[in-house]
This record gives sequence, C-alpha cells and structure tokens, in this order.
Amino acid sequence: MTEIQTYTLDVPGVALTYDVREADGSTEPALLMIGSPMDATGFAALAGHFADRRVVTYDPRGVSRSTRTDDARKSTPEEHADDLHRIIAAIGGGPVDIFASSGGAINAMALVTAHPGDVRTLVAHEPPAATILPDSQQALAAVYSIQRAYEESGSGAGMARFIMTVGHRGEFPAGFGDQPAPDPAAFGMPAGDDGSRDDPLLGQNLISCTHYEPDFDALRAAPTRIVVGAGTESEGEMAYRAAIVAAERLGAKPVVFPSHHGGFVGGDGPWAGKPAEFAVTLREALA
Repeated sequence: MTEIQTYTLDVPGVALTYDVREADGSTEPALLMIGSPMDATGFAALAGHFADRRVVTYDPRGVSRSTRTDDARKSTPEEHADDLHRIIAAIGGGPVDIFASSGGAINAMALVTAHPGDVRTLVAHEPPAATILPDSQQALAAVYSIQRAYEESGSGAGMARFIMTVGHRGEFPAGFGDQPAPDPAAFGMPAGDDGSRDDPLLGQNLISCTHYEPDFDALRAAPTRIVVGAGTESEGEMAYRAAIVAAERLGAKPVVFPSHHGGFVGGDGPWAGKPAEFAVTLREALA
C-alpha cells in the first residue's frame, strides 16, 4: 500500500484537506480522483489500482476534513473549481490528469473552463447536469422536489426522494416531484427530523451542481482532452443520460464503464462497485 501524505490548504472559506500517494519513478502527471460531495475515502479502492501514478484525492469544501471557515450554506461548481486550481498549484502545477465522478465531473468541467491549462486529460464520469437533458425542465423540477423535502422534513425524507429521483430511468414525466416518495425506513434511514440543514449533498451542493450549465464552446476550445464516461448498470438514469448528451456536445463517443454510478467504490456493501474492472477501463480512457 502506497503511503499517504495528508496536507491542509487554507483558501477563502475553507481549510481544504487533500491526500497524496507518491509513486517513485513515475513520469506521468499527477492523477486527481475527485467527487462531490464524495470525499477522499470513496476513491481508496480505485487509487490502489494506480500505484504506478502519483494520485491525489481530497475532501471538497464543507465535506469531512475540509472544514468550512465561513458561514456559507451553499457551494458552487466555480468555487470547487477554484479549490481544485489551488490544490493543483500546491502539488507543483499542471497539467494533471483528472478522474472526476458525479458532482466532481461538474466541478472538473468548471475547472477546465476557468483554467484550461490545468488539465491534460479529464475523464468525466456521469456528470448530473440536468440542464442539458431534453427533459431539463422536468428534471430540474424533480431535483427541486428533493430540496423541498429536505428543507421541510429533514435528511431522511430528502434522501428517500433523492434515491427515487436519481434512480429513475428515462425522461421525467411532468409532476414527477409530486409523486409520493418511499419511506426513508425502507433504506435504513430515520424518518424523524433532527433539525439540521447542513448536509453536504442535500444542502450544500444539490441545486448548484445539477443546475450548472457547462460551457461546451470553452470545453471544446480547451487543450484538455475530455472523455465522458457512463456506467453499464445506470443506463437511463439522469446522470447517465447527461453523460451521453455531454459526450455528444463535445463531439465524442462516451466510454462505457463497468458497474453503476459509483462503480469504482470498493467494499462489500450494497453500493459497492467493481473497482478492479473499473480501473482497467479508466487506464484505457486516460491513454
């Protein structure tokens, strides 16, 4: 196991924490593995398959070890992009390679738009950009219903509706957000409301992430090679469909990855993916 060195970087509004796995003798640029709001622990299994590369993971602002130093309740892709730009500078500058999943893929697109010289190759896995879907109005309304459930009834109700929404396959019908949500207890979550409203997913990033509008002109003009990926088991889901549209808008074919939206995650739990198989496809995409 490659030894992990942990660093903290003070930036406006947050003390960012990131981890570096060094690889002696590697001539490749650093490989960042990022998500949002997934923190560094979510990439541990995947990073283990890249011991020949210098791998950098981090906790996004307001998540886990990256403690906020302001009182802001929201984070935007542009803020996350600035955080990533600062981390890249701190590790010696770019260009780097990035594997970015879910909200991390949105933030990486914002990074390439603002700082195109930072990234050599970006593999963007299932960016949940509801704005680019053909049914964008219905999709955005469905996302708002998640936020409404969270604000009104807490994280259990919000997560139950979140799971219902992100797992929906195909276009969203009108009124989808008004349909009854599953019982939180069905997912092992409490139905009660603890009164907190600072959840990194439901509170800080949900709206700003899904409502981000990628600047495809800027992305196509950047020197960055952009590969968009989608999971075999998530076909028809919102993030999968957005990946297909994004690849099309970039003039490329999507790369099909094994497993689901979190297909790189290890472990034996219900959300575990296939990190070994996923790593093989990621190597091919990076090459």
